[in-house]
Amino acid sequence: MQAKILWADDEIDLLKPHILFLESKGYSVDTVNNGNDAVDKSSEEHYDIIFLDENMPGISGLEALTRIKEEKPLVPVVMITKSEEESIMEEAIGGKIADYLIKPVNPNQILLCIKKNLEHQKLISQKTNSNYQQEFRQLGMQMGGRLDITEWIELYRKLVYWELELDTIEDKGMQEILKMQKKEANTLFSKFIEKNYLDWVNGDEDAPQMIHSLIKDRVAPLIGKEKIFLVVIDNLRYDQWKMIQPLISRYFNVEEEELISSILPTATHYARNALFAGLMPMEIEKKFPKLWLNEEDEGGKNMHEKEFLEANLTRLGKKGKWSYNKITNHDAGKKLVDSFSELKENDLNVIVYNFVDMLSHARTEMEVIRELADDEKAYRSITVSWFEHSPLNEIFRKIADAKIKVIITTDHGTIKVTNPVKIVGDRNTNTNLRYKIGKNLSYNAKEVFTIRDPHEAFLPKINVSSEFVFVKENDFFVYPNNYNHFVNYYGDTFQHGGISLEEMLIPFVILSPKK
Repeated sequence: MQAKILWADDEIDLLKPHILFLESKGYSVDTVNNGNDAVDKSSEEHYDIIFLDENMPGISGLEALTRIKEEKPLVPVVMITKSEEESIMEEAIGGKIADYLIKPVNPNQILLCIKKNLEHQKLISQKTNSNYQQEFRQLGMQMGGRLDITEWIELYRKLVYWELELDTIEDKGMQEILKMQKKEANTLFSKFIEKNYLDWVNGDEDAPQMIHSLIKDRVAPLIGKEKIFLVVIDNLRYDQWKMIQPLISRYFNVEEEELISSILPTATHYARNALFAGLMPMEIEKKFPKLWLNEEDEGGKNMHEKEFLEANLTRLGKKGKWSYNKITNHDAGKKLVDSFSELKENDLNVIVYNFVDMLSHARTEMEVIRELADDEKAYRSITVSWFEHSPLNEIFRKIADAKIKVIITTDHGTIKVTNPVKIVGDRNTNTNLRYKIGKNLSYNAKEVFTIRDPHEAFLPKINVSSEFVFVKENDFFVYPNNYNHFVNYYGDTFQHGGISLEEMLIPFVILSPKK
C-alpha cells in the first residue's frame, strides 16, 4: 500500500528534487510551507508520516508538533532543523518525535528515515526470518553431534534467543518451526540427562555447576568482601530472565550470566532446600531428620529454608550479619521495601520471591489467568508486567541506589505440558505431574527416566522398594481413572519436576550497580 507523506517547510520549493525522488520510490507526498497549514492538513487527512521544519513562519515546528500530537498521537513526526541546539533537540524528543534530522538533508537520508519508521517491523521480520533459517541448519547439525553439558547450555541459549526474536515478528510459520526444533532438542537433552545425571551427582568432574553446591562455590566466596543481596525468584526460567533483564539493566550492569543445573526432581521441595542447605535431599534428611519432610508427611515442605541456610553458612565459616526473607504476596513485598534501610547494613540478604511459581499454579487453576497466559509468549509477557509493577522492582532500585551487588538465581524452571503419560500407583503416591515417587508403580519404562535406587541420586528412600520416575520433554503423568478429565484439566499448563531444558538449565546472574 502506498505510504502518504506530509512535508512542511517554508522553503518547500527548494526541496522539489527530494519530493520527486520519493515519488519515484512509490510514496505520495503533500507539501505545505508553514506550521498552521501542517496542523490543518494533518487534521483533515491521514498521513503515515509527517516531516516538520522546526523554523517556519507563524507557529514553529515545535508548536505544530504539539498540536499534531494532540489530535494524531500515533502518527510519526520527524523534526528537521538547521539548529543543533541541545534545548531544541530535548524539547522535540519530549514532544515524542520519531526522528530528528539536521539540515541539509539528502534524499537517501529521508528515504532511510521513512523506511525506519514505516517499514521497520517488516524489514526486521524479513531479516529475522532469514537469519533464523540459516541458524536452523546449524542448530540441527549441532544437535546431531555428541554434545557435552557446556555445548547443551550454549545450544539452549541460542534457542531462547531465537524464541524471543521470533516473538517480535508476525510470521507464525517460523515460530512453529522453532517450536519443533526445540522439541527435538528436549528429546535429545532428556537422553543426555538419563545418561549423565547420576554421574554428575556422584562427583563426575564434567558435571556443571549444580544448585546444591551453588552457595559454597559461587556465593560464599563473595560474603565478607562486599555486601550482597541473593534474590531467588522461584520458578524463573532463562527466557523469563532475558525478558526482565532490560528492566533491571536500568540500574545494574550484568557482571556474569551463566546457566547452571537444578537437581531432580526439579521441584521446590527438593531443589530449593538443596540450594539453601548446600546438601542433596538424602543428606538433608540424614542431617536434619526433624526438619526434612518426605512426600507423604503432612505439612509445608519448605518451612525450614532459613535453618538450612544458617547451618550451611556456619559450615562454610561465614559469620557476618545476614537476613532471610520469603515473599509470597504483594503486601509482604511492600513491607520488605519499607525495611530496606535495615537490610542494607547486612553482609548478606537472601530474598525468596514466589510470584512466578504462583503464576504457573494460578494458570492451572484460574481460567482468567489461563486465558491471559495462553502461550509461552503471553506467559513471558505477564512475567514482565508483574515485575515492572512489583515491590521486587522497587527493591532492585533501592539496592542499586545503595551500590550493593545482587545475585539473581532460581531453584528450577517450568515447562508447558502437552502429552499425557499413563501411570498407576497406590494412594501414597505423590501428586506432582512431572515426577512420581512410590512403590509398585506401573508405567511404560520407555516413556520415563527411572531411578530405582533413590540413594544413587542422593534422594530419600521412603520404603525399601521406593523408586523415582520422571517424565521428559512436554509429558505429564495421568492416572487411567478419570483420564480424559485430567488430560483436559492439566493439558497446556505449566508444570515442573521432570526433565527438560526449561526446568533444569536455570539462570545464575551477578549484577553490579551502575555508577
